[in-house]
Amino acid sequence: MTTASSRTGQHPPGGSGLAGAPTATPQPAHRRPHWELPCLAVLLVGTGVLYLWQLAGNGWANTFYAAAVQAGTKNWTAFLFGSLDSGNAITVDKPPASLWVMALSGRIFGFNSWSMLVPQALMGVGAVALLWATVRRVSGPGAGLLAATVFALTPVAALMFRFNNPDALLVLFMVAAAYCTLRAIEKAGTRWLLLAGLLIGFGFLTKMLQVFLVVPGLALAYLWAAPASLGMRIRQVLAAGFTIIVGAGWWLLAVALWPVSSRPYIGGSTNNSPLELAFGYNGLGRIFGQGHPGGGFLPSPAHADMPRGMTGGAGGLFGGDAGLSRLFTGSFATQAGWLLPAALLLLVVGLWLTRRAPRTDLVRAGLLLWGGWVLVTALVFSYMNGIIHQYYTVALAPGIAAVVAIGGRAVWQQRHTWLGRVVLAVTTAGTAVWAQTMLGWSPEFLPGCAGSSWS
Repeated sequence: MTTASSRTGQHPPGGSGLAGAPTATPQPAHRRPHWELPCLAVLLVGTGVLYLWQLAGNGWANTFYAAAVQAGTKNWTAFLFGSLDSGNAITVDKPPASLWVMALSGRIFGFNSWSMLVPQALMGVGAVALLWATVRRVSGPGAGLLAATVFALTPVAALMFRFNNPDALLVLFMVAAAYCTLRAIEKAGTRWLLLAGLLIGFGFLTKMLQVFLVVPGLALAYLWAAPASLGMRIRQVLAAGFTIIVGAGWWLLAVALWPVSSRPYIGGSTNNSPLELAFGYNGLGRIFGQGHPGGGFLPSPAHADMPRGMTGGAGGLFGGDAGLSRLFTGSFATQAGWLLPAALLLLVVGLWLTRRAPRTDLVRAGLLLWGGWVLVTALVFSYMNGIIHQYYTVALAPGIAAVVAIGGRAVWQQRHTWLGRVVLAVTTAGTAVWAQTMLGWSPEFLPGCAGSSWS
């Protein structure tokens, strides 16, 4: 079954698309429906209100990072390195990009809870807007608004964009990189792809190797769908890899060249090196369970002030036992997994529906990009044997939302076929049962809807 080319809006010559089936092409940008921008405005304002409402109630949030933000408002060396104190004895166990934003806000408006947390909330609004723009280019305004709404209302997103952990800026950079990659795919645009690489590099300066979990999906989508020769696509992806190094490497070079005697110790590392921190405690140590929290001089890093309900249980340090079931149990599921089963099903069906589309079809490219994002991130989170927190799943939220919207629209266009009707019914019913099951795990929340009260 063939979908139409996302560039022409017509079936390609010789295609086997179902006669009379709606095309998979979004409306051109200059033909916006009259309802789109008002709906987007309501969504973004509503998201802002949701993330900013009673924000001061979070106080200093994670006091570990709050101390580093305060230090950055008092000393520029502490600002540059992300020092835990203005005396520059030791840094936090992450690179400093997210601290820079909050510290600059503190320098401008004065250091307080609001000046620290409002930038995080605004990052959330920005990420929602970028997700809308990205999905819209693939599947049209309705799908774009659906993806953005799902993302904004995902519990872990509504939580972490009100907190001062690095994850808010990390997710913003990742979604921005996805947007730039899709723009690059449309016309094999080298500049857009290089910008995507630069954003991934900045993501490294936010939370190190975690940002690389989305790179396979971005690279796969570009290598498959960009309208250029294979050789050109490969060269462009390699060039984007170089910009990743540039985006992350300038700070690493500054740390390496700065006299050790006049800079803070790199917290979490065992040899005062940010590279060892990236590939040790924050890298392979997270995957294989090696190392110890905080590395050399930091025995208890940013784990004491996690959001309520986010500190997990035994086994696998904070995250329970490793395995495929991890994301479908406990707080991992209730924070981000409401639509994960639906996303996996719609990803498979969406790829099947676009199997005969032209190589450059944007719908399939979107599914490859966001599907790769979800699958790689989910697998790594599932099998991590080191420190993992449930709030890490905020990085899954944009991918799940995008796959549901893009795959759901593709299936909706086939609702007059037996396959479309079956998939829509299974997805809707399955999601309802899954949601009711998860509500049963917390019967004190909405007790009238909890599964235990239905028996």
